[in-house]
Amino acid sequence: MPLIALLTDFGTQDAYVGVMKGVMAGICPDAQFIDLTHAIEPQNVRQGAFVLMTAFSYFPKGTVFLVVVDPGVGSQRRALAARAGDYYFVAPDNGVLSYVLRRYPYAVINELTSTTHRLTNVSSTFHGRDVFAPAAAYLAAGEALDRLGGRVRDHQKLPQPALTAQADRLAGEVLHIDHYGNIVTSLGALAWEDEYTLVLTPAFGSVRKPLRFNASAAVCHIGGTQIDGVARTYAQAGQGDLVALVGSSGFVEISVNHGSAAARLGVHLGDTVELNIKQA
Repeated sequence: MPLIALLTDFGTQDAYVGVMKGVMAGICPDAQFIDLTHAIEPQNVRQGAFVLMTAFSYFPKGTVFLVVVDPGVGSQRRALAARAGDYYFVAPDNGVLSYVLRRYPYAVINELTSTTHRLTNVSSTFHGRDVFAPAAAYLAAGEALDRLGGRVRDHQKLPQPALTAQADRLAGEVLHIDHYGNIVTSLGALAWEDEYTLVLTPAFGSVRKPLRFNASAAVCHIGGTQIDGVARTYAQAGQGDLVALVGSSGFVEISVNHGSAAARLGVHLGDTVELNIKQA
């Protein structure tokens, strides 16, 4: 069955998400829906781009991603649909797709201009319902991408998240804070080489080559606090203690075992995080 995954900043208290699903069900009755998240901070395009980047590859081939974080709704910003690798993405042209599309330099991108592939009456405040949801449903139903509108050669790109390296120091920023208060940083992607050694293959920024360092000797600085070592699990910290670890997305996370690191440290998206390392 065709699969449509939704990522928005709409929350779940209002009817917006349900209405979009209703529109799509009318166009593609066989579609299945997965709510990736509706808890992106309001209008936070960068957070939406990061969450999408860390999640999309876990979905089956052919999934259509409907991404609506759209502070420019009603403006002159374009509406896009893209085929990148084995996936389709439908979203406003505001950079929310830029972290995914940088992985696919040969992605095919079209502007959603076809009036037959949107609702008859398009509001100036809810393009998620009237423009993006219909386009996603038509793609899920097998409609050719080129029938939704003409090809474009460019798209809006967000600045890359900070990630710099100077000898024994990595510097990045807070990219996401999850429901538990875990602080996800731009320091990654990381993988364990052995019990003691981490390898950073840079996902962003000016770092060009993989770095190997001793995890237990690393020191993290964030929110005026120092955290010694990078752990494998939350349980390596005592209950209520801060811990730096490699999260499920491969980026350094700051957590509190049975608590909220964001509340403890008072940090926000975009705040600086540093990791002093001893290269192996």
